[in-house]
Amino acid sequence: LHQPMFFLLSHLAFSDICFSSVTVPKMLVNMLTQDQSIPYAGCVTQMYFFMFFASLDNYLLTSMAYDRYVAVCHPLHYMTIMREGLCILLVTGSWLLSCASALPHTLLLAQLSFCDDNTIPHFFCDLGALLKLSCSDTSLNELLIFTVGVAVITLPLICILISYGRIGATILKVPSTKGICKALSTCGSHLTVVSLYYGTIIWLYFFPSSNTSSDNNVIASVMYTVVTPMLNPVIYSVKT
Repeated sequence: LHQPMFFLLSHLAFSDICFSSVTVPKMLVNMLTQDQSIPYAGCVTQMYFFMFFASLDNYLLTSMAYDRYVAVCHPLHYMTIMREGLCILLVTGSWLLSCASALPHTLLLAQLSFCDDNTIPHFFCDLGALLKLSCSDTSLNELLIFTVGVAVITLPLICILISYGRIGATILKVPSTKGICKALSTCGSHLTVVSLYYGTIIWLYFFPSSNTSSDNNVIASVMYTVVTPMLNPVIYSVKT
């Protein structure tokens, strides 16, 4: 349990618990009490922590992809490369980058003015939905969304794809059934989690024309805020 993969996995598990806890308890309270209101300060706070833990998941999954790359492509040097200091650096960097990516959105949102109709067509305070309610100019917010989106979603996804590309190239050099099975055993859980998480995000944010209705947005959001964090422990437990 002191291996690098389990160290990273423990932080991912904690992040998943917090990620779901940001939205699910409030959603359940709303369903039970039929009270759909949320204070402005509570809404901004919820949005901050939602973006923080969403970013943290991205960076941790990227760190785990690098860990799997080292395990498959450099197995003899695994413990030398993935030493304790590097693992702590990867996790610390993930937390700091997540904070740095979520804070600017919150500060800019706090400076906006909102119209009389403050009804959010969502089960949590989504940044995109909040910007649509604003009476102020949101061009700077939208520019920040694009810039931070590249750093939080696109770059980590590219790093993950490069890691698995190198893993695939290594497997093809020795195309034995035993080698392929061992690689799938090593990377299968992480690859499944990455596919679930990024698949939903890409469908929701990169193909908006295919889910124009708010119902589709809510369903997709439930997938990556509730279903995926719930399945992660099951997937990794079966592997372990």
